[in-house]
Amino acid sequence: MGATPDTVQGRLQAVRERIAAACIHSGRSPGSVRLVAVSKTFPAQAVLSALEAGQRAFGENYVQEALDKIAALRSAGLEPEWHFIGPLQSNKTRPVAQNFDWVHSVEREKIAERLSEQRDPAMPALQVCIQVNVSGEASKSGVAPDALRALAECVVKLPRLKLRGLMTVPEPTSDEALQRRRFAQLRELLEDLNSAGFELDTLSMGMSADLEAAIAEGATLVRVGTAIFGERRKSA
Repeated sequence: MGATPDTVQGRLQAVRERIAAACIHSGRSPGSVRLVAVSKTFPAQAVLSALEAGQRAFGENYVQEALDKIAALRSAGLEPEWHFIGPLQSNKTRPVAQNFDWVHSVEREKIAERLSEQRDPAMPALQVCIQVNVSGEASKSGVAPDALRALAECVVKLPRLKLRGLMTVPEPTSDEALQRRRFAQLRELLEDLNSAGFELDTLSMGMSADLEAAIAEGATLVRVGTAIFGERRKSA
C-alpha cells in the first residue's frame, strides 16, 4: 500500500513523483535531481517522519532552530545531511560551519572566509553554493550577477570549502515563462564560470511552486518545504 496522501510520507511521495515527471518531460534522468526537504519551522518529529520515508537531505533557514533539531536527531543516533539555505550573518557562521554539510547562501567574501576558518579540519569539506540575486530585488539576498565571478574566485581558493555551484530564490510568480527566464539566467551564469575553468556541478533552484520550471532549466537540487510538510507555521 502507498502512503496516505495527507501525511509527510504521502506528500513526500507526491513530490518525488512531480520531480520524476518533470525530469522525464525535460528529457532528463530522474536521478539527476536531488530533493532537499525544507524543514524550517517544523519540529524534529516531522524530519523523523521524512527520514523514515527515505528522505536524506534537509534544509534549514534559522540557525538556532536547526541546531536544536540536529541535536535531537543526533541524540537518537540519526545524522541526515543538513543544508543551510537561509541568509547567514557573520556571528552565526561558527555553528553552521561545525554542524552543516552544505551552505547554499554564501553571498559575501567575509562569510565564506569565516566558514572556511571555522570548519573543523577533521570534517569533510563544507559544500557551498553562491547565492545569486537574479531578479534584482533590493529585498533579496544574493550577489549581483556582475559581481559573481570575483566572489567565486575567492571562494574556490579557500581551504575546507568546496564550491559546488549556484543558488537562487527569484521573485514569486505564477508566470512560468518568467520563472524559466530566471532559472535559465542562473544556469547560464554557471556555464560561464565553467567556461572560465571552474568545475561546478550544482544548480540549487526551484521550490514547491516552481520546481518544474527549475528542472526544465537544469536544476540539480530543488528545495521543497510546503509541498512536503504543509503550510509553514507563522513565527510568533
